Amino acid sequence: MEMTVTGPDGLPRCKWCAAAPEFFEYHDAEWGFPVADDQRLFEKICLESFQSGLSWRTILTKRENFRAAFRGFDIATVAQFNDHDITRLLNDAGIVRHRGKIEAVINNAKRALEMQTAEGSLARYFWAFEPEELTVPVNVATSPASIAISKDLKKRGWKFVGPTTVYAFMQAMGLINDHHLSCSIRPAAHLARAVFTRPTK
Repeated sequence: MEMTVTGPDGLPRCKWCAAAPEFFEYHDAEWGFPVADDQRLFEKICLESFQSGLSWRTILTKRENFRAAFRGFDIATVAQFNDHDITRLLNDAGIVRHRGKIEAVINNAKRALEMQTAEGSLARYFWAFEPEELTVPVNVATSPASIAISKDLKKRGWKFVGPTTVYAFMQAMGLINDHHLSCSIRPAAHLARAVFTRPTK
């Protein structure tokens, strides 16, 4: 089975890019490149939670709307959201209006603040689960690491963070390099991970 698709420049990309034209830019510039910024990590795990049961295209198309609605996913700000904010968000046609997921983001912001106090940063916490890099991507929906993170997050009170959601988060934030071996972006992601300084605080 062919696992790549030809990109706009004639070079191969991971096959999932074929699902939407806007996927190429996201794939080439973000997906699989390591991130150590807490705000970006929080945003991404929230967006992955919103994706549950939907397509990533839906979320990516609405990403700027989500950022505006959730005040840039500033953790301390979102943690202070109240019933008025929930009503505001439920009336915002620019995002996915799912009460459970909206309430989960607010809850998770509070849990993220607790994690920053306990662990030093979200980045330090998540990167502590980084698995050994596989030579060949395995194209699965979960992994032992995503299962372990999901279990621990739930124990800490986080919501909408199942193993599949966490695995997609790991792929996107560069905790693993899941670009296909034939993907022209894989070497760049590999190099970025090689020079990336893992967070220690």
